[in-house]
Amino acid sequence: MAGEIPDLHAQERTGTGKGAARAARREGMVPGIVFGGDTDPLPINIPFNVLFKRLKQGRFKSTLFNLKVDGHDDVRVICRDVQRDVVKDLPTHLDLMRLRRTTQIKLFIPISFENEEDCPAIRKGGTMTTIRSEVEMIVTAGDIPDALIVDLSKVENVGDTVTISDINLPEGAKLVINDRDFVICNVSAPSALKSEDDDADDAVAEATEGDAEAATTEE
Repeated sequence: MAGEIPDLHAQERTGTGKGAARAARREGMVPGIVFGGDTDPLPINIPFNVLFKRLKQGRFKSTLFNLKVDGHDDVRVICRDVQRDVVKDLPTHLDLMRLRRTTQIKLFIPISFENEEDCPAIRKGGTMTTIRSEVEMIVTAGDIPDALIVDLSKVENVGDTVTISDINLPEGAKLVINDRDFVICNVSAPSALKSEDDDADDAVAEATEGDAEAATTEE
């Protein structure tokens, strides 16, 4: 995923149950549990401000994290649930699931645009517009691609588009949306060039109308 998997720092929580969870919240922490794999569930606390910031960034439940807890090996996790206060809508508990390398998960994989300087369509004066900067895919936890590559050197003409079918998908990866060939980017004429073309079209239209009127008058 566009570089390294982001770290998520947590502390091991001593004690379980509602009393320990309430004590954690009073100390500005959000209690949680890490489950799955061949290891016993691990109760944790995450600083409220850290979790709240992550949640505001969006797509918390579809982001793979490298969980770091002192005294434990790092492990890849994905969020399975965030419980919230029914009145304030603030996080009160979260569930994280450990992932095996063979686990299949949904993630947003970023798009990487390469060889823009060698793009024939851009060299002809076109301007690239990004329609999608990431694509939701089903991938294997042990083989998550850093990005999907768009080779712009293959885009020949102004007006051409790049669709998802033009991208080589990683082996074993599947699209969540697979019923249509959606657009990733396009190379269009600059607005100034479009205006000149429109003016030229108007001039041709006016000239044609003028010729028609002249012909009518002569008749």
